[in-house]
Amino acid sequence: MMTFLLVVHILLALALIGVILMQRSEGGGLGMGGGGGGFMTARGQANLLTRTTAILATLFIGTSIVLAILSGGNTKPRSILDTQPAPSTSTPAESPKPAVPLSQ
Repeated sequence: MMTFLLVVHILLALALIGVILMQRSEGGGLGMGGGGGGFMTARGQANLLTRTTAILATLFIGTSIVLAILSGGNTKPRSILDTQPAPSTSTPAESPKPAVPLSQ
């Protein structure tokens, strides 16, 4: 299930990138304006691409949330106090005891 959702998520991301890159630049920052020719008018194309972008973005966010829920669903909250310390492989060196004077 998670693998299928991950594949759908990646395909949605690629489709979203493609639709965004197909949109006409309104600022003309790169000097690339869309030409007047084409099978759709500028207004019809803008509406279609805007609607498609919104739908793809909604699906992308939805799959992101579902994947986040599925990935975190297997862990249980636990306390650090409940964990036991790991067994050490080396033994700590004993500290020397102070010398006690002999009684006479």
